[in-house]
Amino acid sequence: MAHSLSAKKRIRQNGKRRAINRWRNSTYREAIKDYRELILHGSVDESETKLKEIYKILDQTAASPLMHKNTASRYKSRLSTLLNKKRTEAA
Repeated sequence: MAHSLSAKKRIRQNGKRRAINRWRNSTYREAIKDYRELILHGSVDESETKLKEIYKILDQTAASPLMHKNTASRYKSRLSTLLNKKRTEAA
């Protein structure tokens, strides 16, 4: 257990940051899961609007230290590839 004031403060800060990071992680992961489900069972138009929302979420997550910009780009590329496959199947 921490005894000094600075160590106690550090524990409080770490707890807050961990909660924020867990929220960010779950937000983008849930969005991606919902999108993949929408690709399987939804329409192309719904998928396009959902993809734009996911782009925003991924960009915000990449702006934080939680995710690297290249990782966000990789996610966006793979998700857009899924949408392009759905478009070709619909056509």
